[in-house]
Amino acid sequence: MRNTRNVSWIKAARRDFEDFPKDVQSDMLDALTVAAEGGKSEKAKPFKGVDGGVFEIALRYRNDAFRALYAVKIDADIWVIHAFQKKSKSGIKTPRMELDLIHDRLKRLKEALK
Repeated sequence: MRNTRNVSWIKAARRDFEDFPKDVQSDMLDALTVAAEGGKSEKAKPFKGVDGGVFEIALRYRNDAFRALYAVKIDADIWVIHAFQKKSKSGIKTPRMELDLIHDRLKRLKEALK
């Protein structure tokens, strides 16, 4: 029997995620299910912009790029902390504004779960 963790969402991340195309949502939910079951989807990779335990699901859809970030080491749950459509003008690098938002959400989530 699998020990599946709950997937919890920061409200703003959930709202942004719900604006993604349905195919993107489905693929991302599949990747989150793999994480909740203790694995790592081939669509997920460690996110280098923060300390360990945060992963990024990166999907291309048509000519757009979509991202969802989730944390696995904060709580018993898997926490989706950010979802966004990438519109970087600097290549593959995550824009500074998005990084600042990710750091802020992680900090607030850790404080709220103490």
